[in-house]
Amino acid sequence: MKLFFTCRPFFILLLLNIFIFCEKVFPQNAAPDTLRTIQILQGKNLRERKIDSVTSFQTIAGNVILKEGLTIFTCDSAAINKSTNVMEAFGNIHINQQDSIHTYSQYLRYVGSERIAYLKKEVRLTDKKGILYTQDLEYGLKTGIGKYKGGGRVVNGKTTLTSKEGTYYADTKDVFFKKDVHLVDPKYDIRSDSLQYNTLTQAATFITATFIKSKQGGDIYTTSGNYDLKNGKAFFGNRSIIKDSTRTYVADNSAYDEKSGIAQLEGNAVIKDSVNGYTVLGNQIYVNRDNESFLATRKPVLIFKGEGKDSTFIAADTLFSGVESRDSIGKRKTITADTLKKTTVINSDQNIPFGEKTDSSFFSKNIRDTLPQVAKPGSLPLVPDKIILTKDSLTKDESDSTIITQNKIDSSINKAISDTVLIKKENSKPGAADTIRYFLAFHHVRIFNDSLQAVCDSLYYSSEDSLFRLFTEPLVFSNQSQVAGDTIFLYTKNKKADRIFVFDQGILINKINSQMYNQIQGRTLNGYFKEGAMDYMRAKGQPAESIFYPQDDDSAFTGMNFCKGDLIDIYFVDKAVNKVKFINEVDGTLYPIRQIPEDKRYLKLFKWQDARRPKNKFELFE
Repeated sequence: MKLFFTCRPFFILLLLNIFIFCEKVFPQNAAPDTLRTIQILQGKNLRERKIDSVTSFQTIAGNVILKEGLTIFTCDSAAINKSTNVMEAFGNIHINQQDSIHTYSQYLRYVGSERIAYLKKEVRLTDKKGILYTQDLEYGLKTGIGKYKGGGRVVNGKTTLTSKEGTYYADTKDVFFKKDVHLVDPKYDIRSDSLQYNTLTQAATFITATFIKSKQGGDIYTTSGNYDLKNGKAFFGNRSIIKDSTRTYVADNSAYDEKSGIAQLEGNAVIKDSVNGYTVLGNQIYVNRDNESFLATRKPVLIFKGEGKDSTFIAADTLFSGVESRDSIGKRKTITADTLKKTTVINSDQNIPFGEKTDSSFFSKNIRDTLPQVAKPGSLPLVPDKIILTKDSLTKDESDSTIITQNKIDSSINKAISDTVLIKKENSKPGAADTIRYFLAFHHVRIFNDSLQAVCDSLYYSSEDSLFRLFTEPLVFSNQSQVAGDTIFLYTKNKKADRIFVFDQGILINKINSQMYNQIQGRTLNGYFKEGAMDYMRAKGQPAESIFYPQDDDSAFTGMNFCKGDLIDIYFVDKAVNKVKFINEVDGTLYPIRQIPEDKRYLKLFKWQDARRPKNKFELFE
């Protein structure tokens, strides 16, 4: 009894070691698929050949069915090395992994210890989503990883991918393609050196330089991004380049939704239109490719290319551009002001996350309500696109015997202002519908050109007439002259200023020095440019007033001439006021240069605002 109690700890320790050994050697929860012995389930002919005391072969022929764990092998014939658990199979081979992954070939060498299958000749692997075709495949049944290096092809629905090398991952349904990758889809043709594709989600991921060609027209160059072929959504990074027939799009990040037609460009985004001759820059730009409109925010700048380096730069808080249609007789059909459906940002202050969508009603409402009444996109402007009056019809040399009556002038101007007949775009074919591109700019609008600058709160420009419509405290600067008014229409020709028309409360100020300013003001101002510089200006009505400092032959100032009249014409030479002419009911006073009353030096509307003037184009990017 004493010996039993003395030896008891030894027996307990011995039993514990035996239990641990049994747990390691015979695990209770071992999965059936970990058993690596190849079992013969069926075969018409079975033979066994013993090579030596260790090595023996089993050969099976005719409707062969083999099993290893949960994996079923079928073939025409097979040979099994029982000692190494290696199998070779021939003819119509089929590997069925739990009915989830099926592999087919004409030849198989299977290493049971590593559970790796080497398949050759007419190899097919399918996960019920896509099918991999190749002539040589290494496939790990345990890892679910398949590799080919002699060329392969994956077919997934209507999408086909080919490459020289590839790796398939059964768990994630991913396929990594390498070397001469080519993806063909009903909408796109994609070529790359490397590409990842998921057979479940039908998403392609771009990891190296990739060229994408749209079958509807357009090219994409990217090194980073992904394209969801199933849902038609794409994302591109690393300043990818997107091109269509007329435009090029570049940004740090780009996203596109085929269903909505909306593309979002974020981070130093650029749109360049080679046909219409404009470029748009902004840190965020939304593009509707279906109706060719865009909305640019976060310090956007619009650039109209001119002759040589003389381009026009326009900056604002928000820039929008769309197209409007004209029917066969030139009548406006539709205007797409609220074209960016479901995805918009109006103010640069808004911080909407990249890719987030907002309700289109917000954009639609703001675009229409922000425009002044005279330039709402849904209505005709109060002033015609082309005014009938010309410089020659309004200005007559003093020696001309033709008398310009007040009624004739009033009638001509009123007809021009009230005329609402839209003129068709020049060179359009009779009877053909036409589309016109227009631009809208909102808040803190600044315009810079080497010969002319301007500021206002909102702007409307149409490619039909090359006319800038400036609203809310507009100013136009040309050399030492400043033009102000309630609303200003600035006509351009060949990308240069051609004519200016000021509605109500118009005033022209020409700076001589810090103390002297030539001035002309009236209800309306109508002026012309020559080679981009101010050449002529006419003021009309209520009455028109002017302050002019005449000079003698030695360029010395002789005094200050203050006049009122129905019409006042002012002429420029070498970018400075040279002559002032008065028409009808003139009332004026010439003050000696040293006897000018202080209250007569400036007209009522005088306000020199050179601080608002853009000094160079680089200011617009700040």
